[in-house]
Amino acid sequence: QVQLVESGGGLVQPGGSLRLSCKASGSIFSDYVIDWYRQAPGKQRELVATIASGGSTNTADSVKGRFTISRDNAKNTVYLQMNSLKPEDTAVYYCHVSRTPLWGQGTQVTVSS
Repeated sequence: QVQLVESGGGLVQPGGSLRLSCKASGSIFSDYVIDWYRQAPGKQRELVATIASGGSTNTADSVKGRFTISRDNAKNTVYLQMNSLKPEDTAVYYCHVSRTPLWGQGTQVTVSS
């Protein structure tokens, strides 16, 4: 059973950067497709980025060119590098094992001056 723990959220000014981490424990992490989602207050959860077991990635149009997803299978960790942050990026960010009910607890990202 894979368990996910996110970290790295916080308060940042517009234009700033943060790197989120999602560390997995249990099972064979490298076999899994991992997603990052976010949910802003009053809005539906939104898929932000996905990374396959082989390393291929997809990012949402709303963050393309600003956010980068990557993984380090040796460390059982997936990262979300977020640059040029905007107030509309404010949300709770969750990592998720694709096509399963496994979610992390979420980490808050707030972009504000």
